[in-house]
Amino acid sequence: MKTRSFLNSKSAGMILSLTILSMFLMLACNKEPEKGPPYFTIEGNPTGLSVNSAGKTESYVVRSNRPWQVVAQDAADWARSFPDEGEDDGIFKIIVSENPTFYPRTMNFAFVVDGTEQPVLFRVDQQGNVPTIVVPAQISVPAIGGDVAISVNSNVAWTYSLSNTEWLTEKSVTTGQIILTAAENTSVDPRMVTLTVTATEFPTVIGTVVLTQSPGTVVLEENFNWLTYGNVVFYTTTGETRYDVWTQAEKDRGWTSTVNTTSGSGNTPLLYARPGFVKLGKTGYGGDLISPPLSKITGTQDVKVTFKAIPYMTATGTMDDNFLMVSVIGPGTVSQTQFVIDNWPVYPAENVAAYCVAMWNDPVAKRSFTITGATSETQIKFLGYEYYLVGVGAGKNRIFLDDIKVEIIIP
Repeated sequence: MKTRSFLNSKSAGMILSLTILSMFLMLACNKEPEKGPPYFTIEGNPTGLSVNSAGKTESYVVRSNRPWQVVAQDAADWARSFPDEGEDDGIFKIIVSENPTFYPRTMNFAFVVDGTEQPVLFRVDQQGNVPTIVVPAQISVPAIGGDVAISVNSNVAWTYSLSNTEWLTEKSVTTGQIILTAAENTSVDPRMVTLTVTATEFPTVIGTVVLTQSPGTVVLEENFNWLTYGNVVFYTTTGETRYDVWTQAEKDRGWTSTVNTTSGSGNTPLLYARPGFVKLGKTGYGGDLISPPLSKITGTQDVKVTFKAIPYMTATGTMDDNFLMVSVIGPGTVSQTQFVIDNWPVYPAENVAAYCVAMWNDPVAKRSFTITGATSETQIKFLGYEYYLVGVGAGKNRIFLDDIKVEIIIP
């Protein structure tokens, strides 16, 4: 009996010791670890951010062992932080919106770490927007006169003035366009006016356009700016519009095209409208462009014809044939019946549209010939090689045309 009592006491002691040890370990595990001395840094130690008028989003990495906040120092919302608080290490962004005004602005942010504001502010500076006026550098006005549209791309209110108003009158003005009406030029000399667009609140911000009207010796002048179909990129055919579905107002300008009646052509004219220029022909079949009669000619005259042309090439570099035939319908004899249009595009990887537009201004795009003995009944025909091209050369001979001018040759 004594032995059993001794063992029971010993077991009870061991159980008590284990219980105390277990409680000690539990308390030790539940104790919050020591964070050490407080710290707060932003990687790279930036003290601010400078942003242009377009705005920007910038990310920052925080290293800390305490809760922190990013606090804007005024109520404006053009610059903000996201998120605006964190725990220990983290990331926040400063988000700056576009500045629609023409004045710079500043926002300060404070960092509050574990309830204590840090001594240095974070400063965001944004530039004001730049007042701009963009207008064409020059515009050609036909000798016959008519409406002239000048586009104005601007982010400010503006007014305009003309160096003289002898032959130009205002028709309408909107925020993005000035339309003037030009009188006919009956002189043998060209004439010129400078149009100046000036920002109302920023008088040093201006744009100037030189408007040059052809002399009265020009009997036909066409830039096709009234055509707005399809795409300026030559190899993009989506949206281009065949002559037979042009509007009546567009047909009334006097340009026509022959119905191609060769087998498989579709028995349609194969002249296509693009934005400000035309295309002759399609795969397998040629198309033509026929001018209105040179009705301004009195009697019989010799004339010079200038035009711009570009050959068709696919995006991957496959070339059409590139022959352009010229002739007259009615009186007159052309000095040259065939042109080889060899100013091939070299399409860039980016900004293809801008490249294609610029090609029209390259001097190599411009060509000319003369017509001897033209009258008011004379019409000019441009043809993409032949009407039937199946099995002929590359089997396609598409040509783009623009800026056609016919001028009486003064001896």
